[in-house]
Amino acid sequence: MPKAKKSSKRKKFDYNQDRKKMKKRSNKKYNPRIENSQIRNAWDNKKSTAKNLQEMGLAFDPNRTMPIQKNSLLGPDKPTKAPSCIVIKPYVVNQLQEEANRPEKDGKTLSSDLIEYVQYMIREHNDDFKAMARDEKNYYQDTPKQIKRKISEYMRCHTDHYDAFMDSLAAP
Repeated sequence: MPKAKKSSKRKKFDYNQDRKKMKKRSNKKYNPRIENSQIRNAWDNKKSTAKNLQEMGLAFDPNRTMPIQKNSLLGPDKPTKAPSCIVIKPYVVNQLQEEANRPEKDGKTLSSDLIEYVQYMIREHNDDFKAMARDEKNYYQDTPKQIKRKISEYMRCHTDHYDAFMDSLAAP
């Protein structure tokens, strides 16, 4: 029986492979970075992913936890039960729920140039968007709808500034 060709050859170093990149790639694959701090702190590297998530009260496979019920022609099927699990670390789920229930802060702001532009348009033309579109300061040739959208965005993002600006217009 003939020998395999490769087995008799001497091993040679492959200069085309970057060993540092290969090590990084394998680390990323087998030890992924867990972004969520609650899950990262409760994670046990000696256990499998499914076991870790089960102990935290989280689902590894959503199809098992909430199976799709099929309607059959013969009659109602027996309800399938989700696998019962013992939650050892319930604080993880509680922390995740608290984080999810916190109101999201709207961090969107507008540039100072755009705020000045919108204030100028309101000061000069009040609510006449067609006149705003024909204004000489409308450098970007915005349509009336685009200007209206910019004003509503200013009202939404900077409510305090808008209210103060409108009060200053009404005062004199």
